[in-house]
Amino acid sequence: MRPAVKRRPYDNSRRAALVRATRADVVAAAQRLFVARGYTATTIEAIADEAAVPLGTVYRLFESKRGILLAVLDVVFGGDDEQVAYRGRPATRAALAHEDPNRLLEAFAPLTRELLERSAPVLQVLRSAAETDQDAVELYAEARRQQYDGRSNVARLLARRGQLAVSEREAADILFTLMSPEVFLILTRERGWSAEQYERWLTQAMQATLLGALRETVAEGKRRRPRDS
Repeated sequence: MRPAVKRRPYDNSRRAALVRATRADVVAAAQRLFVARGYTATTIEAIADEAAVPLGTVYRLFESKRGILLAVLDVVFGGDDEQVAYRGRPATRAALAHEDPNRLLEAFAPLTRELLERSAPVLQVLRSAAETDQDAVELYAEARRQQYDGRSNVARLLARRGQLAVSEREAADILFTLMSPEVFLILTRERGWSAEQYERWLTQAMQATLLGALRETVAEGKRRRPRDS
């Protein structure tokens, strides 16, 4: 009787790495084409050609152009394809951990700039596509909802600490506006601002509108405080 032959466990890591690399190639190609041509005008065939990936493989990985767009949005919002929410990422958590509200807002300025450099051009394309494409309508609305939720989280934290000079609702609306892709593109594309200019302005604008009146109130209270006799 032959001795039993021990089989090595199947190592799927190499195939998984190849699939992930292929997905990344397709997503990067799609992002380039969406920004250059628009979402509606970009076909799956064009994406496959741009990525140098067989068309059948693209369909197998993403199923549809909507699936590709979803993957593009995940990457531009997160910075990579890791399944970690933006709020749970180390840099975001570190920014939220600041007890000083000025430091907290200052820490969010470069994070916002990096996020908008990736996402603003794609969101601009998605906004245009939403005029005629139902998939784009739904995805654009969801993207905006997520953006507002993210800004609301910051406003809620500052409100809970008693660090806002405005209401929590006003703070969320102000952050949503100041950190919007539209404002970012106006300043950096139309007006030619550098990343450093945008970050500096965003920091100062957030601090002035959310905390400025609070600082003035505190300062006024100190001026009115009677001197010890």
